[in-house]
Amino acid sequence: MGETTAAIAQAMPECDFLAIEVHAPGVGSLLKHIDSLGLTNVRVVQRDAVEVVEHMIALGVLAGIHVFFPDPWPKKRHHKRRLLQPAFAHALATRLAPGGYLHVATDWHDYASAILATLDAEPLLENTARDYAPRPAYRPPTKFERRGIRLGHDVWDIVFRRR
Repeated sequence: MGETTAAIAQAMPECDFLAIEVHAPGVGSLLKHIDSLGLTNVRVVQRDAVEVVEHMIALGVLAGIHVFFPDPWPKKRHHKRRLLQPAFAHALATRLAPGGYLHVATDWHDYASAILATLDAEPLLENTARDYAPRPAYRPPTKFERRGIRLGHDVWDIVFRRR
């Protein structure tokens, strides 16, 4: 709903952020946060993230990408709907500048394992940790993270860099 994006943008005013969200209430909530905090370093695109990355972002221009708590699609028959599939991981990697990072966080262990395997298989990326990374200080807790913790889930941060 935008609170995490707004918090990161507020804490890092020297960086510009592009928030991509397909869910209209999430876009509206983020715009409300941007306005109430007076942020000038956030732009919002209301579209599918795959379309935006593949058709609207040039190669090698992003310093970092955050994918926090993507829909885990926990049922095995729905795994094909998960955002972080090999083709999209490659598209993300190609949009990162050399040295840029891709940070993913999830509270679903099997999705974390799948993401780790997918990103490990992408030759343009290298893991910044042995497996899972410690939570970076810049990542505030999200609504989905707090919910997951209430349900007894752990949280896994995965941080890769573009070679």
